[in-house]
Amino acid sequence: MNRKQEPTRPIPAGPRQTRPGAFGGRPLAPGAVAALAALVLTGCSGGSSSDSSSPANGSPTAPTAGATQPGGANQLQSDYQRVIKDVLPSVVQITTASGLGSGIVYDDKGDIVTNAHVVGTATTFTVTLAGSTKPLDATLVAGYPESDLAVIRLGSPPDGLKPATFGDSTEVDLGQITLAMGSPLGLSSSVTQGIVSATGRTVSEPGTPGSPGAVIGNMVQTSAAINPGNSGGALVNLNGEVIGINTLAATEPDSSGAAAPGIGFAIPASTVTSIADQLIKDGKVTNSGRAALGITARTYFDQNFRPAGAVVVAVAPDGPAASAGLQVGDVITRIGDTPVDSLNSLTTALASLAPGSGVAVTYSRDGRSSTADVTLGTLETP
Repeated sequence: MNRKQEPTRPIPAGPRQTRPGAFGGRPLAPGAVAALAALVLTGCSGGSSSDSSSPANGSPTAPTAGATQPGGANQLQSDYQRVIKDVLPSVVQITTASGLGSGIVYDDKGDIVTNAHVVGTATTFTVTLAGSTKPLDATLVAGYPESDLAVIRLGSPPDGLKPATFGDSTEVDLGQITLAMGSPLGLSSSVTQGIVSATGRTVSEPGTPGSPGAVIGNMVQTSAAINPGNSGGALVNLNGEVIGINTLAATEPDSSGAAAPGIGFAIPASTVTSIADQLIKDGKVTNSGRAALGITARTYFDQNFRPAGAVVVAVAPDGPAASAGLQVGDVITRIGDTPVDSLNSLTTALASLAPGSGVAVTYSRDGRSSTADVTLGTLETP
């Protein structure tokens, strides 16, 4: 089976910045779906799975009498089955002319939130609900590539459409069990499991048509497997709440481009709901929620033509940088404790910070290094 896969990028060294590749963060080419399904079906035979049902109030069922597994294992399995049964109907498959990804039912009006890179440059889509083979037509509401998010809308939402419940991002913590739901490799309604491996990651994505490559802060890192087609799907906790949108996985830090097992990333629920609400209400993002200095900058090169900072080329009047005394021509070399050697590293450093927070900005002016205390503003949107 041959499947076209877009190139990936390695992860550079460094504790704060992670640069995953495209392996888990790109749509799957539609032609690969049938071939993969045939391969999988050929290798499977017989068998069925049992589903432990839950009471109407959503509480986990008690372990089956006479079961040979320990009580804790039975309870955990029951929790998995309960959450999957509850949340999976809210996860859909999205198909465009150039690829395939996943999405999450956002409301009962037919709005579906997904990644901007799943949408790409398309404006019309085919959506398949969980447990269904009937294709539904959808159109683009709006996208915000800067945060790699978009909303599409079903033309004729069916009865019984089930919106997902989004959780509180501030309660996501290390070690929490997570389930990743979506259509990896075109296998709709698939589920993988893992834990929250880290929070607060700043991730730089590779660019694609319609998505220039976002730098996203505060991402959730998970060990749950994320593969092509999972993008836009749900990362869920055992309370049945979506805590993030599966976006991409890291690649091995060499030239092979192979997936790095157990390192996936999801956009946190708080970012998803903030951006989605604005896209649905206004058709655009009016409050990015992203920190900004209020400057325009470019990469600065030293006498040896090596990147050595971000030089300020414009300063917004009365903006954070102007209020702190920064000027055109200043070369920013550090944000807090994070070194800055390019425009990209400046953007990445700011992505990990919040509007309204204070930060020390180290810069060079006329060959002398100085530091200014800046209260960050909010990145303005077009």
